[in-house]
Amino acid sequence: MHATVESALDPRTEALAGEWLTLPQTAALLGIKTNRMKQLISERKLLAVRRGGEPMVPAAFIKDGQVIKGLSGTLTVLSDAGYSDVETVRWLFTADDTLPGTPVDALTENRGTEVRRRAQALAF
Repeated sequence: MHATVESALDPRTEALAGEWLTLPQTAALLGIKTNRMKQLISERKLLAVRRGGEPMVPAAFIKDGQVIKGLSGTLTVLSDAGYSDVETVRWLFTADDTLPGTPVDALTENRGTEVRRRAQALAF
């Protein structure tokens, strides 16, 4: 698996994200092959972290058979800000009163610009 799949997912972060999908489950929802899934992860268009040794994707990252709009750009901004994959998942699923809701909720509602603005502020 690619280096972007971390092994240390704490129970608190795991619970924040709710439902998790295996790579084959995610690939099936997206209508692509598992190898293409791995490519999306390595290109930071999608994020997977290890749960019980297996790379998994938060189900909230997939909506209507597609990766939620704005996720890739947000992943890049958070990575540039020095966030690990686990920290990224934690940030995306932690409520932010200024949005309101969680950043992943805002992305799902097509409010990616607001999310990336907050993520960019983390880098300073």
